[in-house]
Amino acid sequence: MELDAIDKRILNILQKNALQSVKEVADKVGLSGSPTHERIKRLERTGVITKYVALLDKEKIGKEFVAVCNIRLKEHNHAMLLNFEKAIVKFDEVMEVQSLTGDTDYSLKVVTTDMKGYQDFVMNKLSVIENVTNVQSFFVMKQIKLETAFKLE
Repeated sequence: MELDAIDKRILNILQKNALQSVKEVADKVGLSGSPTHERIKRLERTGVITKYVALLDKEKIGKEFVAVCNIRLKEHNHAMLLNFEKAIVKFDEVMEVQSLTGDTDYSLKVVTTDMKGYQDFVMNKLSVIENVTNVQSFFVMKQIKLETAFKLE
């Protein structure tokens, strides 16, 4: 799908605050409400906008322990990779999963309440997944920038 300059401006605006009314968005892009509403609906319908979410303050909900967890698998056949992926996405502690090239097969972003919660995750959930051969953990001291929006130009 081809995005024109107005579509991109709408997307930039909505990524900053998706709770804005259509009128507020329309005023910012210089259109009336109806064409703006139709553009937003088209962006949703075509899958450019996949969903709307609320970003939470981890400290205020007691989930401030963040770890990056690199996983190596024993076997790399299609079935084993799919089995790992199906298993790992079921855990609430896992916020992100990336399949990587190089020495690490997967990188996970794991969020728990504390070190004990992370240890419980590794010992009782992650390490029992078939085919996991190595787990390397890195603990986040400070998050400098989070991926929250794409800048479209």
